[in-house]
Amino acid sequence: MPHNLSTRTGRLLAWLDMHLVDHGVIRAVYNNFHALGGGMYRLSQPSPAQIRRYQRTHGIKTIVNLRGSNGYGSYALEVEACRELGITLVDLRMYSRQPPTVELLDETKALFDRIEYPALMHCKSGADRAGLGSALYKHFRLGVPIAELRELSPRYGHFNFGATAVLDYFFARYLADNARQPIAFIDWVHTRYDKLALHADFVRERKEASLGDWFVDKVLRRE
Repeated sequence: MPHNLSTRTGRLLAWLDMHLVDHGVIRAVYNNFHALGGGMYRLSQPSPAQIRRYQRTHGIKTIVNLRGSNGYGSYALEVEACRELGITLVDLRMYSRQPPTVELLDETKALFDRIEYPALMHCKSGADRAGLGSALYKHFRLGVPIAELRELSPRYGHFNFGATAVLDYFFARYLADNARQPIAFIDWVHTRYDKLALHADFVRERKEASLGDWFVDKVLRRE
């Protein structure tokens, strides 16, 4: 349900939702903020105060929201803050528990070429979807080889177990195919990659589903 920021009650409810329901109280202490190079930064869902601070300290012109438009108070407040500060907000929905579609990969590549920098890129915790987005940014925009990417790692709060490990599996499958028969990543995406087959293989091969999913879903409470 959209939050109405035009009233004091609506604004208070949005603020409470951001901090208590969407776990903004944790992000107020640690925002998982890291520079990727080339004017892009990754982080968890920023509050309006954090958006203002990052614009002041880093000159932010664009925010890429990997959660997509949603009903959380944090999103309503982010939309308002961006409008007031003249920051372009781009909503791009990524998923942490399934491999990306070819369409999403193409859209992401095009997005990094057209947005204005400096820019922020975030999901909820700055770990899984932000890790995927950061890896794609470094490869597509900065030319970093897939084998050298370290954006999906415990350093950022991402763990290679549970359902979110499908993101690691996605890149690992490319590296395995590339080792057998060299091919550029984007060409592999368009000619060899089968999202449904890859996901089915991942589900069949993983062995730690119960414990890993419990940790990611219940302890970390990832989207």
